[in-house]
Amino acid sequence: MKRRKFIQNTALSTLGASMITSEALSFNKEDRKKNMNAFNLKYAPHLGMFRNHAGSGEVAQLEFMASQGFKAFEDNGMKNRSLDIQKQMAGTMEKYNMQMGVFVAHKIYWDKPNLASGDATFRDEFLNDIKESVEVAKRVNAKWMTVVPGYVDLRKNEAYQTANVVESLKRAAEILEPHNLVMVLEPLNFRDHPGMFLSESPQAYEICKAVDSPSCKILFDIYHQQITEGNLIPNIDACWDEIAYFQIGDNPGRKEPTTGEINYKNVFKHINSRGFEGILGMEHGNSKPGKEGEESLIKAYKEVDSF
Repeated sequence: MKRRKFIQNTALSTLGASMITSEALSFNKEDRKKNMNAFNLKYAPHLGMFRNHAGSGEVAQLEFMASQGFKAFEDNGMKNRSLDIQKQMAGTMEKYNMQMGVFVAHKIYWDKPNLASGDATFRDEFLNDIKESVEVAKRVNAKWMTVVPGYVDLRKNEAYQTANVVESLKRAAEILEPHNLVMVLEPLNFRDHPGMFLSESPQAYEICKAVDSPSCKILFDIYHQQITEGNLIPNIDACWDEIAYFQIGDNPGRKEPTTGEINYKNVFKHINSRGFEGILGMEHGNSKPGKEGEESLIKAYKEVDSF
């Protein structure tokens, strides 16, 4: 599944996640208490992932996530939701003590260079998007927002492109720092997203070091980096001091853990052993449709979290 389609379809997906029986649908206090510490790490589902059990309503889906023991939530499309829905979702997350994960902070250019080009028009557009995202983050109690620098500029040397991207990110960091907000840079794999400027974790690490701001960190998407470079645990360790957020998906297929080649139990165990207290976004689909798929997904997370 390509990321651009994933972002567009997240809210409408009919794929799901939950292994708990029908009693959990009541969302009563005993259910929430029982599942409050269901996971060692803060795995964050997205809207649509529980639609078959919880229905299409945003609040109902968040309540269902909480009832299953999920401590976080992410929503790529949060910025495009109505103010009323944003406020309702924020209130629900606060009620169930769920932490808001990433949303996409700006327009992503999938097929032409923007930040890498150094063009002032593209830079200004990006910075205006970041300013708008500050207000969204405040509204939904978010700390992190996803940034993808866009398409490669084939007419420029890579070093010049890097300098252009760093300059834009420095200016964005100046906007975010006073609000204690963090943009997380996401390298994307070459197979699903050929031609993107940012594709590798060492590259993201170099850029974060150059920007030199607590408001510019790495979103280490385990699915993307398995495809691009593999060597997951050593690369996570090498980038550790710049990683603020993880995302999840098995390979091949971009489905839940246990459906592909990644040993997620070991990866999660390692991340936990290093004291990671942030969020791991479940940016993937389900391997099976309907309620059965939702039950299989939760079962898979229980399995890989049992370290």
